[in-house]
Amino acid sequence: MIRRVWLERLARAALLACVVALFGALWFALTGPPRPAQVIALAPAPLQTIIPTLIALPTATPPATPTPLPPLVALLAGHSCGEDPGAICPDGLREVDITTEVAQRAKQMLNARGFRVDILAEFDPRLNAAKRDYSPRAFLAIHADSCIYNVSGYKVARAANSASPQEDDRLARCVRSSYGAATQLPFHEDSITTAMTLYHNLMKIAPKSPGAIIELGFLGSDKVILTTQREQLALGIANGVERFLQASQCQ
Repeated sequence: MIRRVWLERLARAALLACVVALFGALWFALTGPPRPAQVIALAPAPLQTIIPTLIALPTATPPATPTPLPPLVALLAGHSCGEDPGAICPDGLREVDITTEVAQRAKQMLNARGFRVDILAEFDPRLNAAKRDYSPRAFLAIHADSCIYNVSGYKVARAANSASPQEDDRLARCVRSSYGAATQLPFHEDSITTAMTLYHNLMKIAPKSPGAIIELGFLGSDKVILTTQREQLALGIANGVERFLQASQCQ
């Protein structure tokens, strides 16, 4: 009889110890450092199979996938950061002032659409004819034509000896059509010369980087639009570059 009483008392004590250990383990898991494996190890053996069902064990976190960078666009502001300001009219209108502002406005537009944009100077150190390691997804040199009054219009051309003529042609088509739509200037193809098709900076970017050059208009005949509607000039460039990057054929 006495043995039975003591056995019942031991059983109740063991049960009470298990309950206390269970609640202690749960309290430690909820309030202490998140180390469930240690909680399980400290618990009595009968509880070690129960605790994992009550405590959320950590799962392996997959490595974060890096977010790809948006395409890089390079806009070269013709004659910027140098001693040669480009074409100059008798009234003081300078080519470099136009190209610099239009490039900056186009950059802001393209940035707002999610693209990265570099503004390059005429003799930018990133452009190297020997290395040719600067490789934007699209390169456009921005210039303006001479101060004459007998012709009007804009021009777009790619390098004569292009390593990727199809992509260069597509970039030139996209810029040509979008710029014409934005400015309503005529396309003056007859005045495209080797000064454009052999433009030195087209020979300094990576061979596979699509590149082109635009002459925004003539400082003489097109003075009004070049001085008062630079937002439209920039819009035409931004639209053309974006269409190219969106894989449009720009027929």
